[in-house]
Amino acid sequence: MKYDAIVVGGGHNGLVCAAYLGRAGLHVLVLEARERVGGMAELALTVGRLSPVVARELGLRGHGLRLVQPDVRLFAPQPDGRAITLWGDLPRTLKELADNPLVGERDAQAYATADERLRSMSAQLARLVRRPPGDQNPVAALTLVPELPMSVRDLVEDWFTSDALRAAVAARGLLCTALGPRMPGTTGVLLTDAALSGSGLAGQAVFARGGPGAVTDALAAAVKEKGGEIRTAARVARVRRTGTRAAGVTLESGEEIDAPLVVSGLDPRTTLLDLLEPEVLGPHLSWRASNIRQTGSTAMVTFALRALPLFPGAHDDGRRMRGRILIAPSMRYLDLAMRPARYAETAEEPLLEITIPTLIDPTTTPRSGVKHLVHVVVQAVATDADPATLGDIVTRTIEQYAPGFSDLIAERAVTTPRDVEREYGARGGHPMHAEVALDQWFEWRPLHGFGRYRMPLDGLYLCGSGAHPGGGVTGVPGRLAAQQMVGDLKSGSLKLAAGRGRTRSSRLPRSTSLAT
Repeated sequence: MKYDAIVVGGGHNGLVCAAYLGRAGLHVLVLEARERVGGMAELALTVGRLSPVVARELGLRGHGLRLVQPDVRLFAPQPDGRAITLWGDLPRTLKELADNPLVGERDAQAYATADERLRSMSAQLARLVRRPPGDQNPVAALTLVPELPMSVRDLVEDWFTSDALRAAVAARGLLCTALGPRMPGTTGVLLTDAALSGSGLAGQAVFARGGPGAVTDALAAAVKEKGGEIRTAARVARVRRTGTRAAGVTLESGEEIDAPLVVSGLDPRTTLLDLLEPEVLGPHLSWRASNIRQTGSTAMVTFALRALPLFPGAHDDGRRMRGRILIAPSMRYLDLAMRPARYAETAEEPLLEITIPTLIDPTTTPRSGVKHLVHVVVQAVATDADPATLGDIVTRTIEQYAPGFSDLIAERAVTTPRDVEREYGARGGHPMHAEVALDQWFEWRPLHGFGRYRMPLDGLYLCGSGAHPGGGVTGVPGRLAAQQMVGDLKSGSLKLAAGRGRTRSSRLPRSTSLAT
């Protein structure tokens, strides 16, 4: 059977892209190497970045997706038992900060001003990150938000005097990166996160009822509703071509499937170096592709616990632990936690972001005898870190803030960057497919000259997190890539077989409608 488009990889962006292409009238096939779709989205316990536009346009609620956002956003305990809590309700946050000896009245007032400033900057930045590169001049980003090249340390030091509050805010500029708080451009990481999630200083803490698989289940249903097909256990070995144009794919089994449009949801280095013949790239582009930085320094550890852990500063039956729990008590802690990433080593006291999804959705409890699941994102971690040693480091670190934690553990599972690479096919094990520093951002993501989703073979596009704007479970790269393809079809620069692929262009909104 011939298809209009083949999407390689059934991660969340691949599914989003396939659903939009189907919505535009194309006959789409999704090929996923694993036994199930979803990819690394199943590692993301919080889905606060999922674009409301994508959820609405693809009718994900009608496909069973239910999102839950607790009133608490961030709980940041200290080793001495004290803590900072940031709520979704700004007045409540300000009152608690003013009464908190770690912060005080001066920084509580500064928090209100900084929150307003961050929202203003992220709203300006959203004009860039929610549109395809090229719709605006990238220099406009610095005009709109001159703070982008700053280090996040300089930013929070300009705003606050409280070291604990500085660290609680700055950590968002470092998670899922190999960057330290003193490095230029980490303010840009923080602001991009805020722009994609529509959040202020406190950030988001949104969970999918039923677990992260509920997001990809809804997306898979949306693909099928639009007439798309999904095949699992179908690993693509090569993108086939006729001259300089894509012609389909060849599976590892040797099966050939024809389509004039091929879309890769895989990471950019795998797409360019593994799926394409070397002569398509040539030596210079091959060299550039091989230098895309996408070595991961993020690990995930999941604990099955017999009871809820006790953080002394959480004195309200776990209510303060329903959002994100941050282990980053000071700016010095962040410096030391991220420094090993420069040398591909593992921090002895790592930056941790913890969530307890069973506090939000008890149905995610795996079995009897286990009361809670605790999911931990860990920074910084060596690619080849020993899972047992890393698990011990994370357990020991949490124990310092929640005494007795180790006694509650029934089971522990560790996912290192090497595991991410092996299990999910993400070359280098980076959860974002590529580092999110400014030199790999906007038109430079994944490479300058290829930032508008078009790859060097006509009819081949990139739609994963390694494409603009990157950034976790948003669905935005998949949507914008589909928008680019439909635009190319309308302009005539991309053609399908005669009589196929009549795009219902009115069904695909313009890029300017991406505001949430």
